[in-house]
This record gives sequence, C-alpha cells and structure tokens, in this order.
Amino acid sequence: MRIISGLYKSRKIITPKNLPVRPTTDMAKESLFNIINNLYYFDEISVIDLFSGTGNISYEFASRGTEHIVAVDQDFGCIKFINETANKFDMPIQTVKSNVFKFLTKTILKADLIFADPPYNFTDEQFSEIANQVFSNKLLLSGGVLIIEHSKHTKLSEEKNCRYSKSYGGSVFSFFQED
Repeated sequence: MRIISGLYKSRKIITPKNLPVRPTTDMAKESLFNIINNLYYFDEISVIDLFSGTGNISYEFASRGTEHIVAVDQDFGCIKFINETANKFDMPIQTVKSNVFKFLTKTILKADLIFADPPYNFTDEQFSEIANQVFSNKLLLSGGVLIIEHSKHTKLSEEKNCRYSKSYGGSVFSFFQED
C-alpha cells in the first residue's frame, strides 16, 4: 500500500498480514481522491473513516493536509496499526475502537466527509443501514458527503440520498448527500 499524494507521497506502508482487511486499491483510491479534490480543500475539512481497516484512506487524507480525522474500526489489531503508523508519520488521526453501527448511534461527532469501506459481503440492508444512521443521526455537516465503497454486485443507486456512483474495477464508490 502506498500514499498517492501530499506530504507523504510515494511512502509505502507495510501492513501486517494478520489483519482482517481488504484495502482499497491504489488505482481506485487515486480516482476517489481526484473526485474529492474537486469537492473540497483537504485542509478545511473533517473526516470520519468508518471500517478503517489498515487506515489507508485516513493516511491519504492526512498526507493531503486534513487535520481532523477519526478512524473507526472494531478490530484491535487494525486500531493498533493505525495508531502506530499515525505516530510514526505524525499524522492527526484519532482512532476509535468500536463496532461501526454502535459508533453511528452514539457519536456526537459530525464531519464534512464520512467514508465507509465495510466488508464487501455485507447484505444490502447492512449497507443501507450505514447511510440511514449517518443521515438520521445528522452526522454530516452542511454540504457534507457520505461515500460508501462496495463491490459492483451491490446496488446502492436507488437508496435515499444517493446522488451517483463511480466504478473502478471491482470497486464502486457511491456518493450520498442530504436533499
């Protein structure tokens, strides 16, 4: 895994083999960040990274100047690895070890951008529940966006607040915003 752009551009991050993760591919991540770059100034936003796994997406935001990043994952090994990597590179990433659905119902945090990369084998109902929780708990700041990564076999385009989806190989990013 490598950081695509910013302060830590081209840095490789070697992840432990025992983490239960499927990191976003570099190609898909680069395409995603090209879209986000047209929406926001990275140094002016706050981000919540759900199902953060290796921290791949959080590191990319930090490298591009985002100062307020919260990475949420329920796996202790993932949280430990993110903390170690963030400390090594002096990245402003706060971690929360929690089941994402419990986090979404209890948090008072709000963000400009919420990124969710749940397991691809989630049911359609589980994917829908992420969006439902984000919007019903008003976790996005005004003009904020929720991005859910999923496989091409999952269809979220008919979900409430889904604006559009972009496919990159076997990965799809669906973008959600309040009406």
